[in-house]
Amino acid sequence: MEYDYSPNHQQENQTQSVLNAVYEERSCEADFLSFRLANELYGVAIQDVEEIRVWEPPTPIPRAPSFVKGVINLRGMIVPIIDLRLRFGMEACGCFPTTVVLVLRSLQQERPRIMGLVVDAVSDVIGQGDNVLFPAVGETPAAAYSLGLLNVGEEVMSLLDTQGLLDMHRILSEEP
Repeated sequence: MEYDYSPNHQQENQTQSVLNAVYEERSCEADFLSFRLANELYGVAIQDVEEIRVWEPPTPIPRAPSFVKGVINLRGMIVPIIDLRLRFGMEACGCFPTTVVLVLRSLQQERPRIMGLVVDAVSDVIGQGDNVLFPAVGETPAAAYSLGLLNVGEEVMSLLDTQGLLDMHRILSEEP
């Protein structure tokens, strides 16, 4: 059998359909990457995590809000870095040896979005299993980005909406 390696829009559409189906299947698995801010446990869908980077100071952006730490060059892409502690209205804190940047990528957009979030520490990969996702409560900045609460052992994890976090217009327009 001979293969045609020339660009083919039909092949591209089929490939995109397969990728979308894989994404939907993976999202049903409901695995989350948990991380810490202060003493609180948060999580994001693991399929939205591009990579975890060691904290390095980014290039600052003049006149940016205090929670926008700057930008980094990630394999030719300019990636904004947001300090999630400050964005959620928490007390500023220096860097710990465990401080990392979670690089998140939206797979559901026509034009993929990417952003780095500074967090205190990465905890674990957690499966939802039989746990029920409870509605988020409160009026905190973090609650505005929460999909709900999940029991994780003796703790409660706030599951964050990656799409909301990656909406730069929203994140810049709302006050922490």
